Amino acid sequence: MQGDDYDLFLREMAGVKKLRAEQRVSLSKQAKVAEESIAARRQAALVKGEHESPDKMSSDDFIEMVHPMDVLEFCRDGVAHGVFRKLKQGKYELQARLDLHRMTVEQARDEVVRFIADCQKYDVRTAIILPGKGERGEQKAVLKSHLNKWLQEIPEVLAFSTAQKHHGGVGAFYVLMKKSPRQKERNRERFL
Repeated sequence: MQGDDYDLFLREMAGVKKLRAEQRVSLSKQAKVAEESIAARRQAALVKGEHESPDKMSSDDFIEMVHPMDVLEFCRDGVAHGVFRKLKQGKYELQARLDLHRMTVEQARDEVVRFIADCQKYDVRTAIILPGKGERGEQKAVLKSHLNKWLQEIPEVLAFSTAQKHHGGVGAFYVLMKKSPRQKERNRERFL
C-alpha cells in the first residue's frame, strides 16, 4: 500500500478488536423457547434442508412405549464395534449436554433437533441427552420413548446408548454424531 492509503486504513481500523468465537456448544440447562422462535427454527430447517423439520419426525405416529428402567441402544451399519462398545461404556468425552426434564413432547422434539444441528455446527461428536426415566409411578417413559424413536430417525446420529450410572443411567443417552462436513475436510487434508 502507498503511504496515504495505509494511513487512511489505519485510521479507519482504529478501535477494531478481534472477535472471539466459542469453540463448544453452549447450552442452557432448560431453555424456554417462544412460539415465534420455534416456528422460525422449523422454517429455517426446511429452507436449509440440513435435517428434517421436527414436524416431519414421527412423534405423532406410533411410538413404542418403553419402561422407565429399559436399557436402550441403537447403532447404524458401518459404525465399528469397538467404537460402539466405547460409547456404551461412557469412555468418550461428552462435549455437549441437553436436559429434557420437565419439557413437553413438542418442546423436547424442537430442542433435540436444534441440539443435533448445533452439535454438527460446532463439530461435536459425542453428547449426552437426559430425557429422564418418566414421572414417578408412571409405567411408561414418554420422553424416553419418543427420544428413542427420534434419534433413530435423525441421519446425523450414528449411534446411541443408555448412559452409565454415574452419567444418569437409564434416564440418559450417550449420542454419537456423524462428523461434520468441516471435520471430514480436515481429515482428508490431514491424511492426503
